[in-house]
Amino acid sequence: MQSSNPVLNRSSAFAPGQGQAYPGAAPYGQPGPYGYGGSGMPPRPQDQMAPASSRPMTLDDVIVKTAITLAVVVASAAAAWFLVPATLVTPAFLAGALVGFALAMVVSFSRKVSPALVMLYAVAEGVFLGIGSKFIANWVGDPGIIVQAILATMVTAGLTLATYKYFAIKVTPKFTKMVVIGTMGFAGVLLINLVLSLFGVHTGISGFGPMGLLFAALGAGLAVFNLILDFDLVEQGVRHGAPQNEAWRAAFALTVTLVWLYWNILRILAILRGGD
Repeated sequence: MQSSNPVLNRSSAFAPGQGQAYPGAAPYGQPGPYGYGGSGMPPRPQDQMAPASSRPMTLDDVIVKTAITLAVVVASAAAAWFLVPATLVTPAFLAGALVGFALAMVVSFSRKVSPALVMLYAVAEGVFLGIGSKFIANWVGDPGIIVQAILATMVTAGLTLATYKYFAIKVTPKFTKMVVIGTMGFAGVLLINLVLSLFGVHTGISGFGPMGLLFAALGAGLAVFNLILDFDLVEQGVRHGAPQNEAWRAAFALTVTLVWLYWNILRILAILRGGD
C-alpha cells in the first residue's frame, strides 16, 4: 500500500506495494538479506556483520531517534523559557513558528532524510514551544499547567498506541486520505491566521475564546489520527526492511505529531481554566 502520509511517503522504504523497499531488500512478506526485520526471528550470523548503513530499520532505531529528537525539543524549549529576554519574546516566538514550519515542509518533501535538518527543526520547534508555553503558564497563573499538558500528551499517545495495537486498527487508504486532507487544510488555516495576525487581523482561531477552543480540540483530534498513521507506517517500515537511516524520518513524523498534540492540549487546558 502506498503511503499517503506527507512525511513518510517521500521514501520508497514506506511503500512496500511498489516492490523492493530499497536495493537488496526482499518483496513484502519475504525474508530479506538481513532476516525478517521486526518479525522477532533471531538474527543470522551475516546480520550481525552487516554495516549499520545497510541493515534494516528496527523499532529500537525509531524509539532511540525519536527520544533524541524530543530531547532536543525539550532542551530548546527550556533554553527559550529561561534565556530569551522579554524584548525578544515576540520575534523569537514568530521565528520559531515560521522556521519550524519551513523546515517541516523541507523534511517532509525530501526523498532523502537529513538528520541535521531534523535536529534544526527540533530546535526551532523547541523555541516556539518554550516561549508559547511560558506565555500560557503566565496567562493562567500556574506553571503546573505545563506538567499537566505533558502528562496528558503522554497518556493520550499511550492510549492511542494501545488502541491501535490491541484493537488491530486497520489503516485503509480512505482513512489515510481523509486524515491527510484534513491535516493539510488545518495547517493551511493556521498558517493564514498567523500571517493575518502579523498585520493586526485577529480571527480568534489562535485565541482563548470559543473559536480557539474549537480549533484546539479539532487540532488535538487530528493529531490523534495522525499518530495512528505514524504507528502504522513505522510498523510497515520495520516489517518491509526500510534502511536504518529512515528511522530519522519516522522519528521526525512522530515528533511533529506529538508536538502538535501537546500544543493543542495545552491550549485546551488553558482555555478551560481561563486567565487570571
